[in-house]
Amino acid sequence: MTDCQTFKLVFIGDSGVGKTSLVERTVRNCFNENTDYTIGAAFHKYILKTDDNISVTFNIWDTAGQERYRSLGPIYYRGANAAILVYDITSNDSFDNIAFWFRNLKSVLPSDIVTALVGNKSDLEHRRDVDYKEAKRFANKYGLIFMETSAKTALNIDILLKTLAKELIKRKNNNVCVNDKDIQLLTSKQNKLNIRKKCC
Repeated sequence: MTDCQTFKLVFIGDSGVGKTSLVERTVRNCFNENTDYTIGAAFHKYILKTDDNISVTFNIWDTAGQERYRSLGPIYYRGANAAILVYDITSNDSFDNIAFWFRNLKSVLPSDIVTALVGNKSDLEHRRDVDYKEAKRFANKYGLIFMETSAKTALNIDILLKTLAKELIKRKNNNVCVNDKDIQLLTSKQNKLNIRKKCC
């Protein structure tokens, strides 16, 4: 095993659940209450050090959740090593739609891809609409990593990324099939549509 690993990670879920805010908190350590909706997908790179002092580079694709862009999702999923399925704890509809996003993901990627279920906006506990235990049961049923996070307060985001990195490295070392290919997904014309949000 080398001391530097690179993995492709996709963020998936309904529009407005906070995928972009989670990515911005991860990459730039900032939060913007008025983040623009993602068009198509946006690419970011993030490097972290694991507790074992291994450098891990995540090539992150923040995918759009609006219905008109859903058909593009599988294009961006291809070649991913890991996925984060995001719902909003204040929106039961966003949690109900996780089953759709999960099926969509599995239609493209191997069954053994490292996947996390994330309930975002935990800072809005007073407006909770999704029961923690229900979400946990869904995650356990499908063998998903499960956490609740807050892009606003940064709760559990570092732990989430380190947990994903640890699992990816373990599987790679055990020769579990993990797709390392990073496919060029966008033409130069499409790339102009990508939104790189700036909040700091």
